[in-house]
Amino acid sequence: MHAYKHRQLGILTLIIFALVIPGIAALLVLLPETRLITGPVLAVLVAVAILFCSLTVEVTADELILAFGPGIIRRSIRITDIRDARIVRNKWWYGWGIRITPHGWLWNVSGLDAVELEYDDGRRFRIGTPDPVGLLAAIRGNELNLEEVNT
Repeated sequence: MHAYKHRQLGILTLIIFALVIPGIAALLVLLPETRLITGPVLAVLVAVAILFCSLTVEVTADELILAFGPGIIRRSIRITDIRDARIVRNKWWYGWGIRITPHGWLWNVSGLDAVELEYDDGRRFRIGTPDPVGLLAAIRGNELNLEEVNT
């Protein structure tokens, strides 16, 4: 039984890919001389769309599990390695995907809300989520009230 599980779709990312991929595919078909470029570009775009279309966050009694898309790109974090967790708001320029920010690594597919983990060694890691209160409660292993969110 999982204490928490949430899958977030990167809607804007999917819309962008849905607009760009057909255009590249049309170039591939209509301009055969561009195949050496458009073929690999199309393959990379399709792969990136599949790999980063969603982010699933799962919290069990022992670990926090993150998986992009179908789960090929994933990470597990032991709950016992987390010293602290808090709700934060990312700057828009931190972007989406897997990024290094001034606050450590960020895994995000959409939006600006996140939960920041602080490890025992002081490193930090952010998880983008539309449900920061629920995720924080699951990580802390309790039900949060709004006063606890800011601590």
